[in-house]
Amino acid sequence: MRFLHISDLHLGKRVNEFSMVEDQKYILNQITELAKSVNIDAVFIAGDIYDKNVPAAEAVEVFDRFITGLSDTGIKIYAVSGNHDSAQRVAFGSRIMAHGGVYFSQVYDGKIEKHVFSDKYGKVNIYMLPFIKPSNVKRFYEDREINDCNCAVKTALESLCLDKNERNVIIAHQFVAGAITSDSEEISVGGLDNVDISVFKDFDYVALGHIHGPQNLGTNARYCGTPLKYSISEADHKKSATVVELGPKGDINIQTIPFKPLRDMREIKGSYEYITGRKNYEGTNTDDYIHITLTDENETVDAIGKLRSIYPNIMRLDYDNIRTRKNADVIYSSDTVNKGAMELFAEFFNIQNNMPMTDEQEAEAKRFWEETEEEFK
Repeated sequence: MRFLHISDLHLGKRVNEFSMVEDQKYILNQITELAKSVNIDAVFIAGDIYDKNVPAAEAVEVFDRFITGLSDTGIKIYAVSGNHDSAQRVAFGSRIMAHGGVYFSQVYDGKIEKHVFSDKYGKVNIYMLPFIKPSNVKRFYEDREINDCNCAVKTALESLCLDKNERNVIIAHQFVAGAITSDSEEISVGGLDNVDISVFKDFDYVALGHIHGPQNLGTNARYCGTPLKYSISEADHKKSATVVELGPKGDINIQTIPFKPLRDMREIKGSYEYITGRKNYEGTNTDDYIHITLTDENETVDAIGKLRSIYPNIMRLDYDNIRTRKNADVIYSSDTVNKGAMELFAEFFNIQNNMPMTDEQEAEAKRFWEETEEEFK
């Protein structure tokens, strides 16, 4: 059996108020063509199909066209819901679609759904585990103490009667401890979301979703990552499709094939003169999503507006200079909480202008602050 492992499509997502729908359509077409060109039997989608619990109509239409295009070629689809999805909405109509080889996870009901794929080596048991939290599992195992995701997933998996002589794979959307994260993921503070990789030890392959950077966790588990970059923290990620080929029991081959996005997401740092110099941007895709960091000591008036004449898709503009570094020191100063509003404003003014307020400016700021306070009494 040969399958394509993808996850975290986040259809309908906006990044810094830029709609990613056009980029998502482009990459989904690429995935479809890839699946056909390497003779894929099935596509595994490991959760976060949509970016919101209630997806926009356009996002639903994009996904509908994607799965229809795959199904029309005879490729089977196995998809589970993630933490961004509504498990109920993903499950809707799944029994009807199963007749066309499209399988969506059901809302967790105390059991993990299983499908069987057959090839020349025998059966491949495909288990589909939607994103679960302790509360999803507790109601079916009232006699068990389930206080974190590790215990929830472990309890859910214990209900399976795995035949270890057969090939068993699972599609899941959880945070496995030790995975390298990025800014665009939702991770709970305190480690309650953490799942130990050992709970999946009896599976031949674990198709994971939730973490946006592609990475292996042990020899049998992998996060394939997002097909697109969804935050500046992912600028250095190498997005790719994961193709998995299962031979006889114990024989597994994993291959990654790079994606080519419509627009990349990247960072540029330098002076305004350097970044606007024709020789420094000619030959690059200036339509990429860009995070620019200017190193000039003096700020350029309407810098982002002027830079957009060259880089129309600037997502963020920052400065890295003496003022901003001093600003960062003040923000993280331990005695900030003990200072009054006027003292903090005076420091802010000094940082912004590299000089203190004059007596006249200080009097005007004080008058404005007193009037504002009076309004809110």
